[in-house]
Amino acid sequence: MHNQEKFSIGAMRDFVPEKLRPWIMILIAVVFQFSGGVYLAVVSEMSGALALRSEDIMMAGYASMVSMALSFAIMFRLKFRFTSRTALLICAIVIVLCNLVCVSTGNVVILVLASFVAGFFRMWGTFECNSSIQLWVTPKRDMAVFFCYIFLMVNACIQLSGLTTVCVTTWINWEYMHWLVIALLLGVIVFVLVGFQERRFMPFLPLYGIDWLGGLLWGITVLSIVFVGVYGEHYDWFASPHIRLGTLIAVVSLLLNIARALVIRHPYIDLSIWTYKPVWLTFLLYIIIDFLLAPQHVLEHFYMEGVLHYDSLHIISMNWIVLLGIVAGSVFTYYTFARRKWGYRKMLVFAMSCITVYLFVFYFRVDYNLPKSALCLPVFLRGVGYVVVAICFLTSISGCVPFRIFFHAVTTQTFVSATLGGVIGNALLGRILKIVINRNAMLLGAELDNVNPAAVDIPLPQLYGVVQQQAIIVSMKEIFGWLIILALFCLLLFVLKESGLHMGNVIHPKFRTIRHVIKHELRLDRLFK
Repeated sequence: MHNQEKFSIGAMRDFVPEKLRPWIMILIAVVFQFSGGVYLAVVSEMSGALALRSEDIMMAGYASMVSMALSFAIMFRLKFRFTSRTALLICAIVIVLCNLVCVSTGNVVILVLASFVAGFFRMWGTFECNSSIQLWVTPKRDMAVFFCYIFLMVNACIQLSGLTTVCVTTWINWEYMHWLVIALLLGVIVFVLVGFQERRFMPFLPLYGIDWLGGLLWGITVLSIVFVGVYGEHYDWFASPHIRLGTLIAVVSLLLNIARALVIRHPYIDLSIWTYKPVWLTFLLYIIIDFLLAPQHVLEHFYMEGVLHYDSLHIISMNWIVLLGIVAGSVFTYYTFARRKWGYRKMLVFAMSCITVYLFVFYFRVDYNLPKSALCLPVFLRGVGYVVVAICFLTSISGCVPFRIFFHAVTTQTFVSATLGGVIGNALLGRILKIVINRNAMLLGAELDNVNPAAVDIPLPQLYGVVQQQAIIVSMKEIFGWLIILALFCLLLFVLKESGLHMGNVIHPKFRTIRHVIKHELRLDRLFK
């Protein structure tokens, strides 16, 4: 496929029209993106039906994202081992089974494990589809162009999946989202059986020399950190033995990972990636940016549901605005960053400006009777800013890290962008919100007693509700104010500090070159074993 002058997907049978083949692969990738273990848009419905805590459902959802990140390190090994037909069939069948498990079990451990497995195969199926149409998206193999498409598709699917899930849940039941996804995957299985042929276009490479134990240890490390972040508030943080044990497991498994990576030839994640500035710098910046964007999960939902009293359909309808922002940000990045080769500093200044304005608008507009239309601008800017940051950060490591360990760096970056950044940001901001609300409620209610004229004619429960609601508004403004100061400080650094990275043609190597690199490493493994 990659050696032909004219693009073609040879894995499909001849009766499938050539012009439709790339679009069919995109459609299959979208189906895989819609699939998963649990759907976080209906946490309350799932937790009520399965008699679980909301934290249990969140843990299962994050487990799916952890396994998605882990899969990147071995994606090309799987591509050279299995044909497209076999890979797509395996992924679809396994995800169907995982959905059947998730819709029927009330056991937290089984739910988390099923979601973890589903996340891995979800990413494998998506990668198989997208890697097959890479030369169709960018014949020159320009990764900046390809990443614009990738983040547009993935983030758009996240928003559309949330919309679909809430609509199905509102009209019927949350379980029917699983049945809808199962039906779509069965359709994929039927089409792959009929429309794909079992032909191998690249020489076979066995799954030899993969550090499976290292992958397992990294999974345990990240899942332990996620456990601490998700359950921390519920168990009162380090006052609980559960949180202390989770922290201990995270630290011990991380030390074991580092020790193994220093002594084995090909660890699951090569520690040499940290010698490249873009890897550790984007890791830190992702944590900061995810903290600045944490209000979307902690404050926005709390504000729209608890203060404005929106129902789930009105809340999820804001995903349309986010989707519009994602499309606008991806198109903007394509024309400026990928085509016109704007520098990293200019792009990050633009993205951070969008995030800062998002915080400013919420700071000045938060009120009891805010119309829904007033939320459109900040939510749109949030979508624009995040997708620009994601494309630029991934492109930066592709231009600096050798391809041999490039996907090790992608796995590390995805750990923080998809899981750790959000978990740490949400946990930290949620804790701050609770402390600030309690403090402001005490200050606002300190003078409301029986001799205060403002409180004489108001029943005590109603008075308590008024004080609590006012404390929420004041606390949200206070937190947005502190986040604005942090965002302005970061924006000032981006404006003043010259970036050492310069945008150029970031070219993806040919599949033949990638195979030679992997084969050479396998030969060395056999030689030194």
